[in-house]
Amino acid sequence: MIKKTSSLQLPLIILFVCPFLLTNCNNSTTTTTDISNIKVSLKTYRFDKDFAAIDTNHIGEGLQKLYSKYPDFLNYYIDTFLACGINKNYSDTSRNIIDSLNPYLTLKDFVNLEDTIKKYYADTKDIDGKLTDGFRYMKHYFPNYFVPKILYLNMYLASNWPAFPLDSAILCVGLDWFLGDQFPFYASVGKPPYMIAHRRKSYLPVAVFNVVYYDKHPFRKDDQTLLGLMLQRGKEQYFLHKILPRTADSVLFGFPGHKIDWCAENEGLIYNFFVHQGLLYNKEPSAILPYVNDGPFAANIPDANPAYNTPGNIGAWLGYRIVSAYMAQNPTITLQQLLDQPTDPAQFLDAAKYRPK
Repeated sequence: MIKKTSSLQLPLIILFVCPFLLTNCNNSTTTTTDISNIKVSLKTYRFDKDFAAIDTNHIGEGLQKLYSKYPDFLNYYIDTFLACGINKNYSDTSRNIIDSLNPYLTLKDFVNLEDTIKKYYADTKDIDGKLTDGFRYMKHYFPNYFVPKILYLNMYLASNWPAFPLDSAILCVGLDWFLGDQFPFYASVGKPPYMIAHRRKSYLPVAVFNVVYYDKHPFRKDDQTLLGLMLQRGKEQYFLHKILPRTADSVLFGFPGHKIDWCAENEGLIYNFFVHQGLLYNKEPSAILPYVNDGPFAANIPDANPAYNTPGNIGAWLGYRIVSAYMAQNPTITLQQLLDQPTDPAQFLDAAKYRPK
């Protein structure tokens, strides 16, 4: 599932990352839902620190101690994720430990990356608190939901998934993917500038609950109209707004604040563009997918400066507006019913009585 890159190009210096300043854009979801009586004891672990702390003169012994703490994860990390092929042979004479695992513990590039993580995340108390609140909302809306433990990792910038579930009991989060605007090496591993909002600490809880959402409701692209795709994105965002109600829209959508503002001011223009261009019921992937995937801007949207004002994933914003209108028209429908019920896009749009401003 997770592929390891062949090499990691980092300069041999200790990296310093400046804190990220949150935008002032507000989440329009109200926060009146009472979760005061819902208790969640979230268990989080700094696997990244524990792994980096292994004595490189006694790696085998260090792995044995680590295995006693992470018996259900260590072998996955070193054998599947890092592809070292240790296979529980925790011996300092093992060629796989010497040739494959030792570089992760000693190569200066990797050591510097972990040093950066530890500087940026001296602790995770603030993140743990936000995740705990999110899981409390999960238990409110989905009472049978099982809260996993969180393992914070160093993925060495070698994963396409900054967060992923190992199974129903463990959810992994790569802290190296949330080091902020000033971390200089995301571009070198193929992450474009328009994705920088996804690299901030503020986005980490969103990434976690995106994983929780997609585990039950994966995004399906095949044989879908643009309207169907927008409603999928809209339901995802409606879920995130309910689970993280105190989080700014600019963080939840991953758009700059001024693009959120532009969408709000031009909602009718956006919707009419899709209608008049015959795109709502278009199924041609090349014509519609750019509007529901992250990108630098939304092509062809009428505006004097679309590259500055429009978000690439503008369909997620419009889909959220349609889903919100639907839920306002159908207040007895629960969040779980919204997410689980089959959706005919045309019927859903009609039932939403959506009237863009």
